[in-house]
Amino acid sequence: MNSVDKPLYGIKVLTMALNVPGPVAALKLNSLGASVTKVEPPEGDHFEKLCSPWYKALCAGQRVIRLNLKSTGDREEMESLLAESDIFLTSIRIAALDHLSLSWNDIHYRHPRLCQVAMVGYPPPDDSKAGHDINYLATLGLLSPPHLPLTLLADLAGAERAVSCALALLYAREQGKGAGYGEVSLSESAHIFAEPLRYGLTAPGGILGGGLPQYNLYETKQGWVAVGALEPHFWDKLTKDLGLGRPDASCEDLGAIFITKTAFEWESWATSLDLPIVALRQPDPR
Repeated sequence: MNSVDKPLYGIKVLTMALNVPGPVAALKLNSLGASVTKVEPPEGDHFEKLCSPWYKALCAGQRVIRLNLKSTGDREEMESLLAESDIFLTSIRIAALDHLSLSWNDIHYRHPRLCQVAMVGYPPPDDSKAGHDINYLATLGLLSPPHLPLTLLADLAGAERAVSCALALLYAREQGKGAGYGEVSLSESAHIFAEPLRYGLTAPGGILGGGLPQYNLYETKQGWVAVGALEPHFWDKLTKDLGLGRPDASCEDLGAIFITKTAFEWESWATSLDLPIVALRQPDPR
């Protein structure tokens, strides 16, 4: 799609959000057609040192500048950027924004058409409390020590909520309701992802936590397969085509069969029969 045909063409986003959540949100807004300018401190975004390839991917198609907001000249440049922007995206503690005169009340007074999305760790009154993805998941029971999570769930969920918030603010402004402010808490963003666990669905032994043979992991002759034959018609077909022929087949019954072939042989077999079975893979290296 040509940039001019994208829904956010003509919208300007100014972001001071560093690390992962803010840049992921900014990249999504950019993919929707918005032009994005990222302001980094003089020392840059620390995430560049942690994971340079992903940092570069998250900044793709954007203008990245470094400003010292304690410098008069750089502060004036920052004000010029604010004046021409539609969305101001931050991931700085609220107290720090106040100190920089970049809190909502300050910028709304100076730039009344500018909407602001502030990403914070915890909701008020703890919105200045320090935290990271691992902390948010820990408080929600989404960690299984000693294993660390294989993705940054709270950060990525927060990024999506920040995009939704930005779109809602822009829509409200264009409807004549004026520029608005939205606060996105990363811990709250992860909260909805803990719902299946809180309701027992994915708890160990729960229906989707190993309690059903039709929704489970099985070791094969080489590797593992993920079976997602949750619907009755899939389960009936799977047990029939495996030669079990009964709906009360157990995990042990399926395990004894899956161990006879490799994971990719089972995946090929399942694909030919339109059954939801795939081989477990390693992450695609970048």
